[in-house]
Amino acid sequence: MNKAIKDLPNLDARHFLVPDSKALAVTGVNHAPRILLLYGSLRERSFSRLVTEEAARLLQEMGADIRIFNPKGLPMPDDTDEQHPKVQELRKLVQWCEGMVWCSPERHGAMTSIMKTQIDWIPLSLGAVRPTQGKTLAVMQVCGGAQSFNTVNQMRILGRWMRMLTIPNQSSVAKAYLEFDDNDRMKPSAYYNRIVDVMEELMKFTLLARGCSDYLTNRYSERVESAEQLAARVNQRAI
Repeated sequence: MNKAIKDLPNLDARHFLVPDSKALAVTGVNHAPRILLLYGSLRERSFSRLVTEEAARLLQEMGADIRIFNPKGLPMPDDTDEQHPKVQELRKLVQWCEGMVWCSPERHGAMTSIMKTQIDWIPLSLGAVRPTQGKTLAVMQVCGGAQSFNTVNQMRILGRWMRMLTIPNQSSVAKAYLEFDDNDRMKPSAYYNRIVDVMEELMKFTLLARGCSDYLTNRYSERVESAEQLAARVNQRAI
């Protein structure tokens, strides 16, 4: 043991790793960044969906491979099991993607039940694997009135809980019903420019992180803990 380890008697030297910049070099990742977009409303003219579609167009122009999940028909958590076709569709997309965009309306000062249902169906673990860990995340919301940040703040908490790399920038569109033309395309505005900023930042962070996300989220406590112990701890089916 070196002196640093001797001075840290609680440390297990077998699992202690010094962060190494060489491990952050991304190699062998040549496919387009895979981005999954979720929105939080089933209304026929859903502004969270329209904002999501604008974001998807921007991401495609930036070189991303995108998928938009339609939440129509997704059951409430615990109302059925994970074999439901819509649940399976969502979970496969979560495993496929390298980054995500969450866009919800604000309802009663919070995200909608539609948005939360989608997030709640995403498992914290599949065995000892966390399907969201290390993936990037951008959060956006649409407001019916004045600009608010309640929903994006809530989604940030959930992103952190799911061990996602939530980017610093975010979007909140006030009075969203005024921001779209008769063809359901977003009008030029500071709100639109902010969405461009957010998607640009998401792409940058995804390109930085996707080849080394396992390294970025590799934790000392989990190296000490066996995979079997980890699976037993995070899969608490009795709760």
